[in-house]
Amino acid sequence: MRVFIDADSCPVRVREIVCKAAKRRNFLAIFAANRPIPLPRNRNVRFIHVGEGEGRADAFIKEQVGSGDLVITRDIPLAAELVELGPVVINDRGDLYTRENVRERLSIRNFMKELRDAGLYENPTGMFGRKEVKAFAATFDRILTQLEKQSRKGGSP
Repeated sequence: MRVFIDADSCPVRVREIVCKAAKRRNFLAIFAANRPIPLPRNRNVRFIHVGEGEGRADAFIKEQVGSGDLVITRDIPLAAELVELGPVVINDRGDLYTRENVRERLSIRNFMKELRDAGLYENPTGMFGRKEVKAFAATFDRILTQLEKQSRKGGSP
């Protein structure tokens, strides 16, 4: 089991939780970003600098990820592509993306983008506080436990 993190916009607290869990639970956490990301020294944590350019981290994750892996991203279009490839996909607020819900989320995202582009909606700054960190940590722990059990059984999610 590996955990891939779309790290360009990943909050610091989420990175900390993932790094601590990688050390404690002995899995590989792979942070992909187009800029340097501060990470602790840990044999279970890797940083992949994908180079400059839009979508480079997304492309790296799509090329590398497999069934039985976990991906953390807030990029809904990326999540929509990934759920078809087999990994478990969550965002940094602990929301699980599934084949059933990701299409709806993508549709809402696209509609809101159209409203913003037309000047009809201003995106409020999203708070990322204790509540969001707690929700992420709970989902992350639950998914890790499920993936570890499946890995021991030799199955895929």
